[in-house]
Amino acid sequence: MAAARLGWPLPGSSVLFLCDLQERFRGSIAAFPQIVAVAARLLQGCRILGVPVLVTEQRPEVLGPTVPELGAQDLPRVPKTAFSMAGAAAPLLGDPKIRSVLLCGIEAQACVLVEGPPRDPQIHPKFVGTPQQTALELLERGLDVHVVADAVSSR
Repeated sequence: MAAARLGWPLPGSSVLFLCDLQERFRGSIAAFPQIVAVAARLLQGCRILGVPVLVTEQRPEVLGPTVPELGAQDLPRVPKTAFSMAGAAAPLLGDPKIRSVLLCGIEAQACVLVEGPPRDPQIHPKFVGTPQQTALELLERGLDVHVVADAVSSR
């Protein structure tokens, strides 16, 4: 359940999630260059402040690697097949100091937040009827979730 009042993301208790900013999405995601530029600035700020970062790649063998202009080449990338990042984030979320997540990336309706099954069962047949949503899963765990509107998009 979401808190009645959202806390401030502080360096010692926050983590940055960079969700699936991959090559294959470059031509199909609205405002992709701008989304990546904002996410890159967030990443730079988090590095300066010592905020941990999670970079995920949805099926990288199909969708390609994380785009280089993000500036995350030196960070480990966690491959995933589920839409939600929550499973990939288990080691970070196990830290009791973590209370806030800064969430950005793509796709907004599928990996960042989805309220129903994916739109195209031909593309993701195993997820039909199994909604998975990073933001809602994190809220259910009692974390503050800050979805960075200028760093989230969809097709």
